[in-house]
Amino acid sequence: MKPNREHAVFAFGLPASSGSYRLKRVLECALGGMLVVLCLPLMAVTAIVVWVSLGSPLFFTQSRAGSGMRVFTVAKFRTMTDARGPDGALLQDQMRQTAATSLLRRLRFDELPQLLSVLAGDMSIVGPRPLPLATVVSFGDLGRLRSLVAPGMTGWAQVNGNTLLSDEEKIALDLWYVAHASPWLDVRILLLTLKTIALGERINEVRLKIAKDFLLRHSCGQQPRMKMR
Repeated sequence: MKPNREHAVFAFGLPASSGSYRLKRVLECALGGMLVVLCLPLMAVTAIVVWVSLGSPLFFTQSRAGSGMRVFTVAKFRTMTDARGPDGALLQDQMRQTAATSLLRRLRFDELPQLLSVLAGDMSIVGPRPLPLATVVSFGDLGRLRSLVAPGMTGWAQVNGNTLLSDEEKIALDLWYVAHASPWLDVRILLLTLKTIALGERINEVRLKIAKDFLLRHSCGQQPRMKMR
């Protein structure tokens, strides 16, 4: 059986709800297919911007952990150079972006190719962001619980602070979502995603506190040990 919210309900000791993985899958396939068609012109423009700004390759690909910690390849439009410092280490993300690619990231146009991963069943439109397998494994039981649902293009952590949050805060928000996932929560996250794109990232202290309290009650003191990327 494919991991879904019913597994999370059992793992977190929560009462069962009417949330349905199959319903979500049907809805996101319909929405994902429609968005692929509608966004083709936008993806073409994004590809041109990346080509002019950075040249080839147009795409950045990397192995990430999906539901059940199954590894798949995620693709995004490339938005950063490989510029390195004197020590050979990659420079900070902001220093490797151009003005144009920074705007693509701000608007999340670079993530449009992930719609194909949604249609393939590797990702959902809404869910915890896909992370490298080593990172998820480093979270221990928290990582396994986080992987009970498919990773998403946007998620609860992304609309409640995203890059402004610590790793521990992101985990708390991700696990709160896993335990409370429903089609209605997904719709709310999609609407909040549009708000975040328009107004920028802001930490919602109330939602963050609720998630932290939830994690404290259910994690047995576990904390993530690796940086989320």
